Amino acid sequence: MKKSKALRDLWYKLPTNQRYLIRRLYYLPVDTLDLISGKRHKYVPPRGYIYTGSPASAEDYLRQGKHQVSLLKDYINLKPTDAVLDIGSGIGRTAIALTDFLSKEGSYEGFDVVERGVEWCTKKIHSDFSNFNFTYVPLFNDLYNNATLKAEEFTFPYPDNSFDKVFSFSVFTHMQLQEIAHYLKEIERVLKPGGKMLSTFFLYNTENAERIANRKPFGFPVAKAGYKLMDEDVTAGNIALHNDTLKEISEVATLPLQNIIEGFWKDDIRDKSKKEYQDIAIFKK
Repeated sequence: MKKSKALRDLWYKLPTNQRYLIRRLYYLPVDTLDLISGKRHKYVPPRGYIYTGSPASAEDYLRQGKHQVSLLKDYINLKPTDAVLDIGSGIGRTAIALTDFLSKEGSYEGFDVVERGVEWCTKKIHSDFSNFNFTYVPLFNDLYNNATLKAEEFTFPYPDNSFDKVFSFSVFTHMQLQEIAHYLKEIERVLKPGGKMLSTFFLYNTENAERIANRKPFGFPVAKAGYKLMDEDVTAGNIALHNDTLKEISEVATLPLQNIIEGFWKDDIRDKSKKEYQDIAIFKK
């Protein structure tokens, strides 16, 4: 565990561009092989370009996106004609799957803090699907960039009551509490009345708080008021919220928390009835 933490600390001390370069070089052989063998998909980035989630083959990448769309259909009744907002659109994992689901009457907007992901999606996806738009927002994140604009000061670049559905996968797990609270307020603003949001979190309650603190290798040992951190020094690394904390900040945002669907990240032996690794939270305006 100490060795793992030391390697993690060393990795995050590297400048962002160096971390990207190392990933590109590490996956260059297999990316080259994919290109030569014809396994490269038009919309799926090479593994060395993928900076969120585990780098995967084109087949796995597409499967992951389809799985996320199935969650949106099951839990917030996503429809082909919906106007949707993807918070943390990354490098197109969910957007690619949505190109086969959203109709021309529907629309997709996504924003992300990593410019290269937005550029890839605009070049590869928007060029073929004009109702899919991607926006780069230069927000500070100690994992991905050195920008200066703070997330808790960021106003989403969309009018009030713009979207039927909003979603985010593995975004709030890398944000500080005040940033999450601000984002929920912005989400409430841009959702249409009756609109829904699905987002994933690491959540815990009073009964399992001690167990998640001591879990190895994936635990949250740093206790704060209403939440826990995986690492004191990497505030955007991973955060776990107490269920009551999430409920409280959602009430302040006037975006009521409707339901929590437990993920299997806390399971010692995976419960295969659970559909997602992280916990899923559903909100409704």
